[in-house]
Amino acid sequence: MTPRTIVITGASDGIGAAAARTLAKAGDQVVVVGRSEEKTRAIAKELDADYFVSDFSELAQVRTLAAQLESDYPRIDVLANNAGGIMGKRTLTVDGNESTFQINHLAPFLLTTLLMETLVASNAKVINTSSGANSFGKLDLFDLNSEQGYSTNRAYGTGKLANILFTSELHRRFGEQGITTAAFHPGVVRTNFAADSTSPFRHAYKTLLNRFMLTPDQGADTLLWLINGTAGKDWISGAYYYKRALAKANPQAYDAELARRLWEQSQELVKAA
Repeated sequence: MTPRTIVITGASDGIGAAAARTLAKAGDQVVVVGRSEEKTRAIAKELDADYFVSDFSELAQVRTLAAQLESDYPRIDVLANNAGGIMGKRTLTVDGNESTFQINHLAPFLLTTLLMETLVASNAKVINTSSGANSFGKLDLFDLNSEQGYSTNRAYGTGKLANILFTSELHRRFGEQGITTAAFHPGVVRTNFAADSTSPFRHAYKTLLNRFMLTPDQGADTLLWLINGTAGKDWISGAYYYKRALAKANPQAYDAELARRLWEQSQELVKAA
């Protein structure tokens, strides 16, 4: 059986690295993408895998990444959009977008759409790492850069809500062309996830609460289940999952018109960058 080519962003640490290890051990060709040159190279060396370094706070780097992937891999069986995180105080990227929104939504949106020709030709799966934090997000199409009443946690929740809306609209637009897609919540995982943020969440990762969190391997379970399962049989394309089961999301996540308009505005924002 021909090994699958699986691209995982945010694969230098946490659940991305855990999933990469499991998939590589099973014989898949894993392509590791991360922000840190040192950490990404180390994981790639451990797995004897290809790797690319890309900082999603610069959309030019996302475009370069997409061009490299398109050039090097005529077939991509799975794209796991796993990179993301909680930021600190409100800042704008070099592209003029609020950092949390760009890193968690616009960058993976751009990467996916730039690779669409290859993904469609490969009948690929696109798996998006969301979060239960989507429940306290609020997507305002007239304030995507959070100029009004910014809070670190709400901005993160909104970015994770955008991941779910992107997933449903990706299915609507490309499902008939062979793309299958899902979003999922990995659970609260013991990683360096919030270390650089000013979110209160960061304290939990450094205290006794840490021992009650999932290991990266446990957090990667649903991601691996989606990658190895079959849409239409094991899971429903366009849906949101937690612990291998359909999960309830923010009410806005089920607004098809909001999903359509978010896609259109995202296209405009990445085009302007």
